[in-house]
Amino acid sequence: MNRILSILVALLPLTTINATELADEWALMPAPQEMKTIAGGKLAPTALTYITVEGCDMPVLYGLLDQLPRCVKPGRGVVLTIDSSVTPEHNEGYLLTITRAGVEVKARSRVGLMYGCITLEQLLTEATETNRDIPAMQIRDWPASDFRAIHIDTKHHLDRMEYYYDLMDRLARWKVNAVIWELEDKLRFERRPEVGAQNAISKQEMKALSDYAYERGVEMNPLVQGLGHASFILKHHWELRENPASDWEFCPTDERTYELQFDLYRDALEAMPHGRYLHIGGDEITAIGIDKRCKDTGKTAFELQMMWLKRVCDFATQHGRTAIFWDDMPLKYANLWSLIRADISEEELQRSWDSSRLDASASLFPQDCVYMRWLYGDPDFPAHRRVLDWYAGHGLKVMGATAAADGGSPFMPRFGSKTAQIHSFCSLAKEYGLDGIFATSWDDGSPHLETVMRGYAALGEWGWNPSARSEAAFKAAYARREYGLEGQRTAFIEQLEEAAYYFDKALASEGRRNPAWGATAFKTIDLPDPENPGAWSEKHQELLDDARKEDQRYAQTRADIDLAMAEARRGRFALELYGQNCELFHYPVRLLLALERYDNAAAGQRQDALQALKAEVDYFDTMRANLERVYGRTRFMENPTGYIADMNHHNHLAAQTQDSRWIFLYETAFLDKLKYQLSQMK
Repeated sequence: MNRILSILVALLPLTTINATELADEWALMPAPQEMKTIAGGKLAPTALTYITVEGCDMPVLYGLLDQLPRCVKPGRGVVLTIDSSVTPEHNEGYLLTITRAGVEVKARSRVGLMYGCITLEQLLTEATETNRDIPAMQIRDWPASDFRAIHIDTKHHLDRMEYYYDLMDRLARWKVNAVIWELEDKLRFERRPEVGAQNAISKQEMKALSDYAYERGVEMNPLVQGLGHASFILKHHWELRENPASDWEFCPTDERTYELQFDLYRDALEAMPHGRYLHIGGDEITAIGIDKRCKDTGKTAFELQMMWLKRVCDFATQHGRTAIFWDDMPLKYANLWSLIRADISEEELQRSWDSSRLDASASLFPQDCVYMRWLYGDPDFPAHRRVLDWYAGHGLKVMGATAAADGGSPFMPRFGSKTAQIHSFCSLAKEYGLDGIFATSWDDGSPHLETVMRGYAALGEWGWNPSARSEAAFKAAYARREYGLEGQRTAFIEQLEEAAYYFDKALASEGRRNPAWGATAFKTIDLPDPENPGAWSEKHQELLDDARKEDQRYAQTRADIDLAMAEARRGRFALELYGQNCELFHYPVRLLLALERYDNAAAGQRQDALQALKAEVDYFDTMRANLERVYGRTRFMENPTGYIADMNHHNHLAAQTQDSRWIFLYETAFLDKLKYQLSQMK
């Protein structure tokens, strides 16, 4: 059967059709590199009766393909073949051919076969759901970037293990092939048990997850913060602090620093045995070189940092890994940090650029290291390209780091899931031949991972093929693949992003909770004076006008989410969670408009307005309980008893409380004040 099908395929003429249009028509995600219709009839999705494999074990299958018998049966089959001569010449590439006679998938590896089957399964699902046959076609596909990774940050919260298993399956279906997991204290370190939190994931559990992911073509790599961002360690080890008053930085000249860090590295590598990298952090150092141990060396702060980097890179190499290092500190040392983050003209850049300090220190950069060039906005501007050119000119390995959630937006990512920025950096990674592309998802403001998923999928889309789809076309494909919805039916996500901006500040007269990395002390707005009706409404006219606009936005957004819930074929948990975020963002609007009605009520209507206001106050408990119920289906909502908080150098919003109260920081403070005033009223 396999030989006959191959002969037939070889004889079929190809028909030129725009590959992107065909990918959009069938909602394939990511869009294949090459996709053509061929003369060969059509294939009904119900016509397939079996699936077989030659040359390897059966790859992981999903959906309709997983339901097929795995032995030859009468009818049309799916034949998977390992073929070292097949083009594309890429380990993850595949050649998928569909005709009325059946389906053939060829690849050079088992993971290539899996990716071909994932594309085929999407075609079968789309054909089934839209009641049509699949035209004869041939897809030749391969990734633009070999390392396409997403970030899991468990700094402030953990999700349940079954949710992480589900995530690995989703990543595989999006053709994301790696995870970099920022462990902090959420791994149960065996060599240094004091570092792991009471609810940490055991090494055995993490290894089981790593094995599961690896079988699906997803390699897990640990990120264990080193020189800085070390509060989760140094809250236990004061003797290794560079500054006794801060738990932020290690002393890089104390040999015990390396003994401790290397113990943590060993545990993390054993928990994630299949990865190629060890991310060692190394960013945002503020106080190296200030204690006597460091001063006695006579080295500068930058020399001390690079000394530390050399030691940890050597450790990684000795253990079969390559170290990854955030690159901001060398660029700050060279006085280039602000420049490469500024979108200035080529002419202005020519006047301002001075890399002499960086050039003079080039010998301090270890060659056995990947320098992670992180930028969470659009990276495609002259100054940023200049630093990429500098790395290339010095033979250094570079990986791009964009963001699916950049830490500056609590409750959910903003800027359309940052798809434009992700797309731009993936394009730049392909152009420069970078060593990979990475999407961070910082836990500073602790958005639920379900709200980050579209950003993760965008990394898969453009890390695989950055030159096909637009952002709008990707969002439509995502809605189709993840929810079974037509067209731009997830515009409610952008509407929720806008609503979140109002929610961020609605009840505060001073302070901020956005950006999440710098939550500050705050004051809530004042309350109406019962003895001076109307004055409060006049004072807060602009705030109340915006509340009315947000009330209208809520009505439309809520209706869109409800309709999506009714029509969705899958992904209902995400839609339910978006619905709870919608209620959360709307709550200050409800409260403010109830206060306005009370403040402006005529004498005869004042009691009714007061009762309506009290009802809104009481509704808070219902809203909070509903949100925590939905979030809690995957997330642990509080730290374990006895958890030791760090000094919170960045004052992250999600670290403000040990339970979920940080989500409602302004609301609970405002309600406490309002409840007291209501209790004093007769």
